Amino acid sequence: AHFNPAVTVAILASGRCPDLTPAKAGQYIGAQVLGAMLAALTYSGIYNGASFKLGPGAGFGYGEVAIAEFVFTFLLCYVVLCVAVSTTTKAEQMFGLAIGSCLTCGVNAIGAISGGALNPAVSIGIATGHRFGDGSLLAAAAFSLFEFA
Repeated sequence: AHFNPAVTVAILASGRCPDLTPAKAGQYIGAQVLGAMLAALTYSGIYNGASFKLGPGAGFGYGEVAIAEFVFTFLLCYVVLCVAVSTTTKAEQMFGLAIGSCLTCGVNAIGAISGGALNPAVSIGIATGHRFGDGSLLAAAAFSLFEFA
């Protein structure tokens, strides 16, 4: 299952999934981003328009965000490539645990720095929920760039 555009691009670039064509990857990414945007608008609607801003945590800047998001999104993509799509190391019984553990560790490690998005769709979704105000659109673009890098 594809939930993260960065992971989808990593799988496509690896060539380990012959069924994943560039067109299909584009469809997945479109669905992922649209789903995140609709989820954010739903959250905002439930809380009477309230949302939270995407950006660096208190005491951190975009340099720290870039390093944190790049490193942990890379780690997530690497783990997915190793346990979910590799013919050599694929572990059907454990890939959920491995990927979930990677996300848990990553979000706990960098949550205070960047919020631990690790997913361009999540970054765009958060900005959507904030109605792209307070620089959220620029933040979503920056976060997505760091996560796709």
